Amino acid sequence: MSELHPDETMIRTLYHQMLASWNTRNSQALAALFAEEGDLIGFDGSQHTGRAGIASDLGSIFAGHATPTYVGKVRSVELLSAEVGILRAVAGLVPPGQSDLAAPLNAVQTLLACRREGVWCIVLFQNTPAQYHGRPEQVQALTEELRQLL
Repeated sequence: MSELHPDETMIRTLYHQMLASWNTRNSQALAALFAEEGDLIGFDGSQHTGRAGIASDLGSIFAGHATPTYVGKVRSVELLSAEVGILRAVAGLVPPGQSDLAAPLNAVQTLLACRREGVWCIVLFQNTPAQYHGRPEQVQALTEELRQLL
């Protein structure tokens, strides 16, 4: 396996930091990973705009709900330029009090990152349900793949 480009490694790290911040319910740390004008599009289609908006919205979510825990797997990172990269991933969620993934919560994720003043940050993160309508075997295959991360 070839060695990853340092910028690819940084973008992967950014993604894993985002998931870790969600899993520790730390809205401030999660929002700090975004560009000032960044956008986060949630699993339900809700849009959270700007670092302050992301921190506030997620803070409310964390305060009012027992959120599930993410496991994520990076499928690819592509450097579009020296300052822009796109990460594609899949993720699953383990509901509170459970030890296994809830297959209906599996997602396909896309993260657009940019380098600002030498630091990588998230410009856009989109979390799309991986429901694969009419293809239950694909839901099962993704769930099994993600289960390996538990």
